[in-house]
Amino acid sequence: MNRFSSAFIATVLLSAGAASAQWGRPHEQAQNRQEVRQDKRELKDDRRDVAELEDTLARFDRAWSRQDEREMSGVEAKLRDLLRQEFAESRSEMRDDQREVRRSSQEENRGGWGRPGMDDRRDRRDDQRDAAVEAATLRTRAAIARELNRVMGSRNARDLQRQRNLIAQLVQVARDEAQQTKQELSEDRHEKREDRRDNRRRD
Repeated sequence: MNRFSSAFIATVLLSAGAASAQWGRPHEQAQNRQEVRQDKRELKDDRRDVAELEDTLARFDRAWSRQDEREMSGVEAKLRDLLRQEFAESRSEMRDDQREVRRSSQEENRGGWGRPGMDDRRDRRDDQRDAAVEAATLRTRAAIARELNRVMGSRNARDLQRQRNLIAQLVQVARDEAQQTKQELSEDRHEKREDRRDNRRRD
C-alpha cells in the first residue's frame, strides 16, 4: 500500500470517528427541545385539569346547599369523566417519563472512557424522580376514585362531606401535578440553555 493510500484511509477513519463522537450531542439537543415542547403541552393540560376540578367542587357546593338532585347528579357524572381523562393522561405521562429514564440511562452509559458526566447522572436522577412522582400520583388518584365510587349517589350528610373532601383532595393532587410539570419545564429549559452554551464553545 503506497503512502497516499495510507494517508487517505487514515483521514477517512479519523473523520468517521469524529462524526460518530459528535452524533450524540445533536441527538440529545433534539430530545431536549422535544421535552420542552412536551412539558409545555402537559402544563397547559394540568392547568386545565385544575380549573375543571375547582369548578366541579364549586358546583358540588352549590348543589349541596340547594339540595339540587339534578345538579348533584350532573356533578357526579362530570367527576367520573374527569377521573377517566386524568387516568388516561397519567398513564400517558408515565410512559413518557419511563422513556426519558431509559434515554437518560443510555446517555449516561455513553459517557467518555466509561465514566458518565455529572450532567448525565443528574439527568438520570431527575428523570427517575419524575417517573416515581407520576407513579405515586396515579396511585393516589386510584385510591381517591375507589373511595368516591363508594359514596357517590348517597345523599346523607356524612357521605356528602366525605365526597366533598375527596374532590378537594383531587384538586390538590392536580395543583401538585401542575407544579411538578412546571419544575420539569424549568429543568428541561436549563438543559436546552446548556446545549446552546456547548454549541458556542464548539464554534
